[in-house]
Amino acid sequence: MQDHQQHHSLAALIRSDPRYQYLDASITLFIVVLLISNIIATKFFAIGPLRVSAGQLVFPITYIFGDIFTEVYGYSASRRAIWLGFFASFILAALSYIAVVIPPAPEYKDQTAFSTIFRPVGRIVVASLLAYWCGEFANSFTLAKLKLLTKGKYLWTRTIGSTVVGQAVDTTVVMFAAFYGMRPVGIILRLIVAGYLIKVAYETLMTPLTYAIVNFLKRTEGVDYFDYQTNFSPFATTES
Repeated sequence: MQDHQQHHSLAALIRSDPRYQYLDASITLFIVVLLISNIIATKFFAIGPLRVSAGQLVFPITYIFGDIFTEVYGYSASRRAIWLGFFASFILAALSYIAVVIPPAPEYKDQTAFSTIFRPVGRIVVASLLAYWCGEFANSFTLAKLKLLTKGKYLWTRTIGSTVVGQAVDTTVVMFAAFYGMRPVGIILRLIVAGYLIKVAYETLMTPLTYAIVNFLKRTEGVDYFDYQTNFSPFATTES
C-alpha cells in the first residue's frame, strides 16, 4: 500500500498538465539546457581576474525558465520542472559514470581524453542537484511570494529579486560541492563571485525577453497564476 502511494505521489509530481499548450515543450527545453550546462561545466576560462565556468554561460537560462514557469503557471509547474530536471540529471550522472568505467576496446585510443571530460560530470551533476534543490526552489518561492506582494505588478522586481536570492545559494553550493579538493579554495571563491555576478547580470539583461515570453504565454495560455493557497513543499503533489 505504501509503495503504491509513493508511486502515485511521484506520478503526480511529474505528470503532464493537459490544460496548457506550451508548458511541456518549455520544460523540455529547460531540461536540455540544464544537462548541457552540467556537461560543459568542467571547463573554465578567464575574464580578467575572474574565473568563469563554461556552464555558467548557459545555466542562468534555467533560472529564466523557472521564473517563467512560476510567473505564468504557478509554483507547482516550476516544482514539476525541477523534479523532471532532477531525474534527468541523475540519469546523466549515472550513465556518464558507466561510460567512463567500461573498459575500452583495444583499438580505442581516446579513453584518457574521454575520462578527463566525463569523469567529473557525475560529481558536478551531484553538486548541481544539491545546489539545484536549494537554489531553484529558493528562486521559485521568492518569485511566487513577490508576485503576491506586488499584486502581479513590476515583473522585473520578481525576476531580478528571485535571482539575487536563488543564485547566491546555488552558486555557492555548486562550486564548493563540485570543485572542493579539485581546485584551490581561492579559485573556487573567484568562480563563485564571477558566477554570481554573471548570473545576476544575465537575468537583468534578459528581463525584456522574459517580459515578452511571459506576456505571450499569459495571453495564449489564458493563465496568470497567483500562489495564494499553494503548498510550497518540494514534495507536495497538489497545487494547494
